[in-house]
Amino acid sequence: MAEKMRFNTALLHRNRQSDAKTGATMTPIYQSSAFEQESAEKLEKIFHNTAPGFSYTRINNPTIAEFEARIAGLEEGTATVATASGMAAIFNAVMNVVRCGDEIAASASLYGGTMDLFADLKSYGITTHYVTEMTAEALDAVVTERTKVIFAETIGNPRLNVLDIPAVAEYAHTRGIFFIVDNTVATPYLCRPLALGADVVIESSSKYINGSGNSISGLITDAGRFRWDVRRYPDMEPYLKMGPFAYTAKLRNALFRDTGACLSPFNAYLNSVGLETFGLRMERACYNALTLAEWFASSGLVDAVGYPGLLDSPDHALAAKQFDGGYGAMVTIRVGSKERAFSVINRLNYPLKVSNIGDSKTLVLHPESTIFCHGTEEENRRAGVYPDLIRISVGIEDVEDLIWDFEQALARE
Repeated sequence: MAEKMRFNTALLHRNRQSDAKTGATMTPIYQSSAFEQESAEKLEKIFHNTAPGFSYTRINNPTIAEFEARIAGLEEGTATVATASGMAAIFNAVMNVVRCGDEIAASASLYGGTMDLFADLKSYGITTHYVTEMTAEALDAVVTERTKVIFAETIGNPRLNVLDIPAVAEYAHTRGIFFIVDNTVATPYLCRPLALGADVVIESSSKYINGSGNSISGLITDAGRFRWDVRRYPDMEPYLKMGPFAYTAKLRNALFRDTGACLSPFNAYLNSVGLETFGLRMERACYNALTLAEWFASSGLVDAVGYPGLLDSPDHALAAKQFDGGYGAMVTIRVGSKERAFSVINRLNYPLKVSNIGDSKTLVLHPESTIFCHGTEEENRRAGVYPDLIRISVGIEDVEDLIWDFEQALARE
């Protein structure tokens, strides 16, 4: 057997187990709310984490556990917790280490829904400070002794700026701050943030991992390497005995369990199915995105193109250094005005007009009027959102058909 499985082999074989009872090659959908044990003593041990087993699907479930184990292996982490949505993953990942009075230092180019969530946290005494660029100088201006989390996206959505993960990890760890990376746009196909120094990586697996737009889900994977200072993170003290599993143990035994943010077994199964073709889909989508971006850049039909795979992108060198296998499947174009953006979107035949990303089909969106509709003009500009911006989540169609479709939509006036 090879010493280290390559990506697509790992998707199919790492941490995958046939069903012990039947030999089924996919773990069945255990659509059960609870699981009977042979004795009260056994159930007690499960609840006290002194024996393996399943008790209640809000806490754990065999179908979900199989999916989590496969993701943990893929992300090169110690453990993964699957949640009901990507937003549930962000909420749980952050709230697991902050309390009232704490602060978050975050990139200003986050997904609009994440910024809305951080605004909601103000009511709970948690303040977020944003920086336009994730540099040491910019972070120094907002980081205080109350800062407990640094949060950023590998590729900003929709600014498409690329995060220098090792540099930010070094900054965070020098100051004893927990570093969380949302890797939804880049995906583990391109980048594994834990290997580059992040403490936790989040994925909205509703997107590229699932690939078919048929279920909502999120993932939190812990590297298990953070050195907890209980003076800064006092709530972690009871869990330090768990060693590299301290963060996950606290999450599973407190916030995740108590808020009921669990993934459904059926959705876990659908995501496990999608996981097996994830690499093939990403390879095709990244190729299509680069081809389409290059066509936009040479067409003369758009005012600007955003894509880190373009040689003149300000983030191209960093993307080439950090990513393996492409530059992502998201492209943005600017077309001069909101009115023209709407006109172009409405003339397209193949792309679907939806707010999602990561489907096998190409998707288009006007971010300013939708996922950033709650942002101020200043916040939107810092996030790379403009009235004439169109975000394109490129799918796996024949790229020639996509080029034809965008050409006719852009050219017809």
